[in-house]
Amino acid sequence: MKLSGLLAVFSLLCADRTCLGLSHPKPACRYPPSQWCRSLEIALECKVQKQCMEVNATRPNQAVPPVSVALYYESMCPDCRVFLTQQLFPTWTMLQDIMAVTLVPYGNAKEIPSANSPFTCQHGQPECRGNMIEACIIHLMGHSAAFHIIYCMESSADVLSAAQPCLQLYAPSVSWSSVESCVEGSLGNQLMHKNAAMTRALNPAHTHVPWVTLNGEYTEENEDKATLSLFQLVCQLYKGVKPPACTGAAVRLNRSFC
Repeated sequence: MKLSGLLAVFSLLCADRTCLGLSHPKPACRYPPSQWCRSLEIALECKVQKQCMEVNATRPNQAVPPVSVALYYESMCPDCRVFLTQQLFPTWTMLQDIMAVTLVPYGNAKEIPSANSPFTCQHGQPECRGNMIEACIIHLMGHSAAFHIIYCMESSADVLSAAQPCLQLYAPSVSWSSVESCVEGSLGNQLMHKNAAMTRALNPAHTHVPWVTLNGEYTEENEDKATLSLFQLVCQLYKGVKPPACTGAAVRLNRSFC
């Protein structure tokens, strides 16, 4: 759901305290605002079904394929963290209806034949663990649901220390033990092997991270544009009718609540 939609929903809920009969109005649900419109069940529980339907009505034609953006990165690479937190996540927040994001945490890591530590990473073993935690979260939740958690981790001072509280904040129904089981078990290594294979298969081969492909292709021109303004680039590449976020057009929602 777009940030503008979330703000609209929140303002609708909080606009009329007399109507709601609450001194501190808030939805009686266990989900953060970023997930209110994720499913009908959540919308009903959080009492925002009407608002979610209105926001969904403004979405572009779903028959037009979204712009595919894939980020090949490392969890503790400073440039990767800047791009993810300052370009990719804000753009996805506003344009997720017309873009699909794939996150591939691996980057310049190396896969080595060792039973104890099959991967080495550019920024040491803590980064290898960060990569695997994020890969496990993506596997357990899918890219869209996991993106909020990974953004939370990457925008924090300590990526590893932030992992558990970020998961509890954005996915309270997912246990940290399930992530730990993935990381400590064979599944984590399998996921990293998959990411390694995806990274090695890049054509042209990646020479640095962050490495960004759009609709499956990499060009230096698009990399420069993405670094400058990924938002404008996604709007430019989308083949359907541009959403209001791209054009700046105002969207009027029904603001009656009672």
